Amino acid sequence: MIRAHLDKIFTVLIAGSLAGLVLAVAALPAALVLGLGVGAIATPWSDLPDSLRTPPTVQRSNLYANDGNTLITSFYVEDRVDVPLAGVAPVMRQAIVAAEDVRFYQHRGVDVRGVVRAFTVNRRDGATRQGASTLTMQYVRNALAGDPRLTAQQRARATEISTGRKLREMRYALALERTLDKDQILSRYLNIAYFGAGAYGIAAASKRYFSKSPAQLTLAEAALLAGLVRSPATDDPINGDAAAALARRSYVLDRLVETGQVPAAEAAKARTEKLALDPSETPNDCAAVPAEHNDWGFFCDWFTRWWGAQPAFGASVDERQGLLRRGGFRIVSSLDPAVQATTRSQVLGIYSTDDPLAVPTAVVQPGTGRVLAMAVNRDYGVAGNPPGQKNYPNTVNQLIAGGGTIAGYQAGSTFKLFTLLAALEAGLPLDTRFDAPHRLLTRFPASGGPASCAGRWCPANADLTGMDGQRTMWSAFGRSVNTYFAWLAERVGADRVVEMAERLGIVFRAEDDAKLARYSARDWGAFTLGVSATTPLDLAGAYATLAAEGTWCAPSPVRSIIDPSGRPVAAGRPDCRQVLDTDVARAATDAARCPVGDQSMYGRCDGGTAPQLGPRLGRPVAGKTGSSERNETESVVAFTPQLAVASIAANPDDPRDAVGKAVQKEMIDAVGRVLATTLRDEPRRDFVPPSESIAFRQAGPRDGN
Repeated sequence: MIRAHLDKIFTVLIAGSLAGLVLAVAALPAALVLGLGVGAIATPWSDLPDSLRTPPTVQRSNLYANDGNTLITSFYVEDRVDVPLAGVAPVMRQAIVAAEDVRFYQHRGVDVRGVVRAFTVNRRDGATRQGASTLTMQYVRNALAGDPRLTAQQRARATEISTGRKLREMRYALALERTLDKDQILSRYLNIAYFGAGAYGIAAASKRYFSKSPAQLTLAEAALLAGLVRSPATDDPINGDAAAALARRSYVLDRLVETGQVPAAEAAKARTEKLALDPSETPNDCAAVPAEHNDWGFFCDWFTRWWGAQPAFGASVDERQGLLRRGGFRIVSSLDPAVQATTRSQVLGIYSTDDPLAVPTAVVQPGTGRVLAMAVNRDYGVAGNPPGQKNYPNTVNQLIAGGGTIAGYQAGSTFKLFTLLAALEAGLPLDTRFDAPHRLLTRFPASGGPASCAGRWCPANADLTGMDGQRTMWSAFGRSVNTYFAWLAERVGADRVVEMAERLGIVFRAEDDAKLARYSARDWGAFTLGVSATTPLDLAGAYATLAAEGTWCAPSPVRSIIDPSGRPVAAGRPDCRQVLDTDVARAATDAARCPVGDQSMYGRCDGGTAPQLGPRLGRPVAGKTGSSERNETESVVAFTPQLAVASIAANPDDPRDAVGKAVQKEMIDAVGRVLATTLRDEPRRDFVPPSESIAFRQAGPRDGN
């Protein structure tokens, strides 16, 4: 007991002297040394900073395709991923100890011999020539300096040149070694040390310099990496001084021989090896997706937007994005490379990347909301475009999901779905009949344009033949009869139609649309004809709700998120809720079979706007087409119980530049091919028929919330 007590006092006195020497002072003031007392080295484990008890090392997050193996990209401010000590080659463990703290396994956190040696040399030379930082003390410094939970000022204190900092390191190192064993400390050190060239931790360093895992490192490679830790900025052989790196490698090899860990012959052989680097750089952010899969950038971009909107990851967008780049998450996305490739191919078959017109397309899985593909005929990137070509062939604008400067595009008659649903929910049956005229004068206000009659909205049918006359929801939806749905919106209330759209995930990104939805929804009769801007992703999600029998799922870019400790993160699970009565959803699906050449369960379809889609697909399918005024945009949505696809053709830079009616046929064929290819090996599933009651009998309101 007496010896241990004296040993502690001696350690404090020497530690104080060294701290002064680091500051080029001969010794600490006596009052400071004596004032520390024995208690200075008795910091309890519970009083250690969180950075040391539960170190949150900054690690990169990796984003994979839905197979869990194909890397899309990584996100990081420091390229680091932790590995267990068992995953590091034994020679690497030996090399880092030899290079940084040869007595690591003999001391208890503060090396008294090292302190005396540094004291002697520095006092003799009158300057700081040697330090006495043990590997444990270095770990303390790195952990405090790199803790993202601390403020910048707190992190700066960890590396300041001061007596207080050196003494803190010693106290904390001694406390750590009373609780953690040597291998635990070595593991933490290897995972936090900076090795230069942007590589933090041994896993990133092994990949950066040699494109291999730390378990595969050879003696020469391990010695080189261990030698970099002292001066990573200058000795880095990729960007700095290769000769200095080799000199340090020789130093480490000599130390390994001196300590008897490596035979002299092996070290000599390693010393003669040429610098055989095989560098690889970890991709960082969406601009770094693999060049051969540049189109994945749009999905990646949407993923980062999605992440930034999740409250679970922080109180602000900046906090959430910071966590993504520091948190070390393993994220398996919903992106299916095969579905993406098919969708991209079909999109490019309509317009090339050099065409000002675009056809953004989204593929969504009903019942989960997972987004399997996001394709558009653009290259993702910030490279310059030819004069006059603002947004093509290169862009990072989110043309598929919207956001930023992209409010979306008018989707025409695809919005009739929301009127159909509002009417069914209000108790009107599918067999609701109306003698639809060519033009209908409604009570909704309107000003200017061909659909305004003395200040009231008076829409007309798009085709003079085949639309007018007695219609039901089946035939009106199939043939896209404007006046039938204008009448239906008037009957159930335009505000209920707008609310239905919002319930199924339609977001009003355009300021004028948002104002109308909030303040004038009751008078927004034209909403039923799709005059509001939307996106293919929102549209696919809305129609996927029918495929899932009334369950709406927030569009999601992920299948799973795993934190660094291996625990699943709840935000990675589907966010779904029942928003429609099941029978209402089934009834709307039954009507939606009419536009695409399928037949309703009650045989009531008598024509559609995309009659070729169903027969070519050869399985039950539903959907809708849409055209905006003057055919400025064209839209196609189709779904089966397993898949929903939405596509909109438009000019993102000039909404008034009409795409023309002819492109719709190409879009129908493209959407059909995406469905056929994706579902080729999937079982043929049919829709569940709606009840006879909702098909033919008026009833009370059906609440689906």
